[in-house]
Amino acid sequence: MENHTRVTEFILIGFKSHPGLQLLLSVLFSTMYIVTVVGNACMILIIRMDSKLHTPMYFFLENLSILDICYSSVITPKAALTFSLGRRIISYNGCASQMFFSLFGTTEAFFLAVMAYDRFTAICNPLLYGIIMNKRLCVFMVVGSYLSGCINCTIQTGFTFSLSFCGPKEINHFFCDVPAVMHASCSDTLVNETVMLAVCGSIIVGTALLVFISYGYIIISIVQMPSAESRRKALSTCSSHMLAVSLFFGTAFFMYAQPGAISSPDKSNTISILYTIVIPMLNPFIYTLRNKEVKGSLKKQLER
Repeated sequence: MENHTRVTEFILIGFKSHPGLQLLLSVLFSTMYIVTVVGNACMILIIRMDSKLHTPMYFFLENLSILDICYSSVITPKAALTFSLGRRIISYNGCASQMFFSLFGTTEAFFLAVMAYDRFTAICNPLLYGIIMNKRLCVFMVVGSYLSGCINCTIQTGFTFSLSFCGPKEINHFFCDVPAVMHASCSDTLVNETVMLAVCGSIIVGTALLVFISYGYIIISIVQMPSAESRRKALSTCSSHMLAVSLFFGTAFFMYAQPGAISSPDKSNTISILYTIVIPMLNPFIYTLRNKEVKGSLKKQLER
């Protein structure tokens, strides 16, 4: 290791093999980023301006929108500039910082689990909902989600950048993702892969299990409801969340929670677009278009 020259920068080569697509990718990424920021910002404004939406469900949704804006901003603008200007170099410290903040995306797993528990309480224990989901518990769960995400960021970034990088300095990705940076190392990555599988796998599987258990009880409660109208109303409050859960956990499992996650960088590039750019862009539309309260509030604000 003493004979290796210390690496001070990396070269992001994701999608470089398709030069004709560079401008198209730049425009596409820029457009999706603008839609992501505007859509999530509108969601935050709608929730804050309408007192009827000052409930635990929308408190969690507001924080989800803030999270989507933040970690998308760490990745998408840099990628768009890379494609348009061809400046693919990123400093060692810049790569570490981008990895740390992009990993806050795992906080979304905790938010989705918290939101599933909120829906479980609302549908299965409606009389006790106001007592159980009090302000103190809601704040505690949000802070706990951020803190858990921060711990994961610290572990993953620390272990990844403890590796030796001796060339080539190329990272086969459009941002500094954990598997891609591992793949660029000249060290043995077995321990790092094990840590990634153990930590990220436990987060994804644990939160997904909580979501599925919550929705198992929710489905049982809905089936037992006496009227079709009450069943329809209960399903409408859960359908958007179920769609968001399916999109997020499907892509997250493929990226981080399976053995050999660093062995297929080309597939990882494509899948990464889904959870870093597409899902944060779609979330406001999923929760708006399938939610009567949000649509009603949006209509009222537009009329004003």
